Amino acid sequence: MTEVRRNGLVIGSSDGIGRQLVERLLAADWTITGVSRSASERISEAHEHHVLDVRSPGYREALGALCERRGPFDAAVYCAGVGELLVLDALGEQRAAFEVNLLGAIDTFEVLAPAWRAARRGHFVVLSSLADKLIGPHSPGYNASKAAVTSYFESLALAVRKHGIAISNLRFGFVDTKMAKSRVRPFMMSRARAVREIERALVTRPIRCSAPWSMAMLCAVLGSIMQWRILLG
Repeated sequence: MTEVRRNGLVIGSSDGIGRQLVERLLAADWTITGVSRSASERISEAHEHHVLDVRSPGYREALGALCERRGPFDAAVYCAGVGELLVLDALGEQRAAFEVNLLGAIDTFEVLAPAWRAARRGHFVVLSSLADKLIGPHSPGYNASKAAVTSYFESLALAVRKHGIAISNLRFGFVDTKMAKSRVRPFMMSRARAVREIERALVTRPIRCSAPWSMAMLCAVLGSIMQWRILLG
């Protein structure tokens, strides 16, 4: 009997983690639809790429049409993300973190959810960050948007699992991509390591995965210190 290809959707697939994930899943005999705001070449017959910006007013409608044509999807991985260091004269860059990291992920899941509920199956993987525990002056939009991603999607995971839907929140530390803007980047992971963590999550379907553990412990300690600094004024 011929094995049926799994059908996946990757948002934020033109570079970084998303691009490498597309390549890995295609090599593992998935059919992949990639979406990002930048163009990207087609890798194989099992791959299509579509230029869509999660912040555009027509994103939900365009994604819905894509789902009708390319779906139903067994799994979707939300890799899109932005994060700029704080510049007080350019606070719109901090707002963009919420629009892409949080609201784009929410819109994507809401488009996919009706078909998944009807089929009683589906898996949504969203990339959050270990920065969801941090409070500090350097990148408030990024940190707060990732804290919201973690809180929202881990809570939603508990609500939708009775409908056969899994949600996995992957909290990564520094990954070797253009998003790693900090001058100090301890325990930085390679993109290949991040992709392996996503592949593992697609199999095991955890609600939360934090990697690497060394960075997770460091962020927990730093988060506690920051909380005490705030309490002490």
